[in-house]
Amino acid sequence: MAPQHLLLMLVVNLVWGFTFVAGKWGVTELPPILFTGLRFLLIAAVLSPFLKIHRGQMKALVIIAMFSGALHFSAFYGGMSLAEDASTIAIAIQLGVPFSTIMSVLFLGERIGWRRASGIGLAFGGIMVMSFDPRVFDYIEGMALAVLAALMAAIATIFMKRLYDVRVFELQAWVALFSFPVLFIFSALTESGQLAAVQNAGWMGWTGVIYTAIGASLVGHAGMYYLIQKYDVSLTAPLTLLAPIFGVIFGVTIQGDVITARMALGGALTLLGCFIIAMRKRELVDTGP
Repeated sequence: MAPQHLLLMLVVNLVWGFTFVAGKWGVTELPPILFTGLRFLLIAAVLSPFLKIHRGQMKALVIIAMFSGALHFSAFYGGMSLAEDASTIAIAIQLGVPFSTIMSVLFLGERIGWRRASGIGLAFGGIMVMSFDPRVFDYIEGMALAVLAALMAAIATIFMKRLYDVRVFELQAWVALFSFPVLFIFSALTESGQLAAVQNAGWMGWTGVIYTAIGASLVGHAGMYYLIQKYDVSLTAPLTLLAPIFGVIFGVTIQGDVITARMALGGALTLLGCFIIAMRKRELVDTGP
């Protein structure tokens, strides 16, 4: 990889890594489903010029929007709101990598060898090790929601692999447009105090909304899409695992996250498993938040 592209990869991972902290800020001041809806409303507004009808594929786009947008991110930020540490959520969400491999085997007939199978085992084993740490077990519901979010994203990849001639900003525009009304309705039915939260939200809440929308969804994914056009995914995908590592670093240094020895061991096992899987894959493994 050329030095300038390696630098871009580093920037993308830094942007994605800080997203975990920004998201934690956001759900501290705003209800998580409302926060997710506001994020997608902003993305839809910014990317509206990219909306393009894709005949024969709109049903798939709606399904992708529900799984990778509304369901994935409401579970993700719901987990973030319950967790004491953004770092553990940054690790748990990486289960999208082994989940996507399992989905490919079940629904696309993909075959895997012992290396990827061992990677899947390591990834899930690492999450188990982390989850039974006494500190993490206190917010096990948050971890469960993060794992559910990873599963929702993996289901979406099955439908994404069937798309054709849909570019990254077009896809993001449709996901955002279809997602935010559903999220606002869901928020109205399941959350309370939304108006007061919006009125009282400070710089942390709105920084969370703006950064997760513009930084992660636009800058991060655009940079990664550019790199994928130039390099084989077997090279780029393993490097995206720097994002959760940066997420842990930012969580500890900025958020004051506590990392115990068991949490560190579990996180290392999960990332090692994801790395093994990513090294063996040839299709896109998108670990961006």
